[in-house]
Amino acid sequence: MKAQALVFDQPLSYDDGVALQERLVDARVADEIPDTVIFLEHQPVVTLGSRGNTEHLLMAPDKIRASGVHVAQSSRGGDITYHAPGQLVMYPILQLADLEASAHGYLARLEDIAIRTAADFGVEAGRREGMTGAWTAHGKICAIGIRLKRWVTMHGLAFNIDVDLGGFDSIVPCGLVGESVTSLRALAGEACPSLEEVRTHMAAHFEVVCEREITDWQSGEAFI
Repeated sequence: MKAQALVFDQPLSYDDGVALQERLVDARVADEIPDTVIFLEHQPVVTLGSRGNTEHLLMAPDKIRASGVHVAQSSRGGDITYHAPGQLVMYPILQLADLEASAHGYLARLEDIAIRTAADFGVEAGRREGMTGAWTAHGKICAIGIRLKRWVTMHGLAFNIDVDLGGFDSIVPCGLVGESVTSLRALAGEACPSLEEVRTHMAAHFEVVCEREITDWQSGEAFI
């Protein structure tokens, strides 16, 4: 199968990212566009998913906003997380059909992509039973949350490359008390790859794991 990719060169607000996804999902449901995968960074934001618990906010929302971080309710699954520049976000808009039509199976494929991407840069990551995402011995390196509309996917994964991990201090990431968060920078130091390098590897793993060839790369800014 074929897919197109949209790439943003500048961090995008979370609200604009969600609005774009919703338009693309409706277009994919109507079969007006091919499967699409979005690669971007978000401006600083704390998001609460469908299981988001305000008790996992360690600061009052107004205080978080005063620090320059947006707070948003999200339609994805999962609890609470943080996005900011230095974190590569991948939002696939895919029509799942036949054997692909499994939410758990799709989540597992996103985990595979994250685990393979980490391995490319010398970081061993894996799964933890009952906990979505990709985990290392030093903490979670990739958070995952999705939503399905008529078996078209939205939201996706957030992979920590060189993000300011201090941004997670205002929350209990994913609602998991006592669990830490890490990044390629924290684990690899000066050997940390650029976001562009990680994106190239992640896209290649997406093609293999999701069995879709990216044949068209476009600037995402043109779609906002």
